[in-house]
Amino acid sequence: MLIKYIIYCNAAMYIVSLFMNLQNLSLSLNPMHFLSPGSNSLLVMGATGTIPIDQFHRWWSLLSANYLHGGILHIVFNMIALKQIAPMIIREYGVHRMFVIFTVSGCIGFYISYLAGIPLTIGSSASICGLIGAALYYGKSRGGTYGRAVYKHTGGWAAGIFLFGFLVPGINNWGHGGGMIAGGFMGLALGYREKYFENTFHNILFRICVLATGVTLIWAVSSGLFYRFFSH
Repeated sequence: MLIKYIIYCNAAMYIVSLFMNLQNLSLSLNPMHFLSPGSNSLLVMGATGTIPIDQFHRWWSLLSANYLHGGILHIVFNMIALKQIAPMIIREYGVHRMFVIFTVSGCIGFYISYLAGIPLTIGSSASICGLIGAALYYGKSRGGTYGRAVYKHTGGWAAGIFLFGFLVPGINNWGHGGGMIAGGFMGLALGYREKYFENTFHNILFRICVLATGVTLIWAVSSGLFYRFFSH
């Protein structure tokens, strides 16, 4: 159910970002740019990077950017990846730890890309890479036939993501790599079910992440709509 809510939030943010830029909506035949909201729309909706953080002090964009996408293929591919990876993380870590890893590793990945000087960036892929990092840690830590299988399968995902990132221009490899490393450390810090059952501490972290995400996305939409209709 949580995975569905994450997808719903991403879809809602994507639709609102399109609505923010209806007059200049990209209908390019290039599938990578088809139904793209545009940079200005994404900026006011909470894209992150050196521009929004250094010029507008939008540190909250480190979280909101995880729920924004630059085109129909961008969001579709990310949501497919989420649906394939998140269930395994829920199975091995639990639903609370999965969302904490997803949220925190996404923010850390974008913070690393900010330090690397990326001017404007969006997408759930940093958070999804965090889940991949947690899966890699789990597979390596658990060992055995199943652990090796998880590590090998997830390693294929990681290799594919970085190969895609180096072949396709405009991909935020800093965010991907930062998110993946953060996810591995989060997996180590929080533990997985075979080591520790989910406890009150995990539940508190989960609630903090849910609250922070909800408040940030509401603020992103509100400030974006205000800029669109009331700013002159």
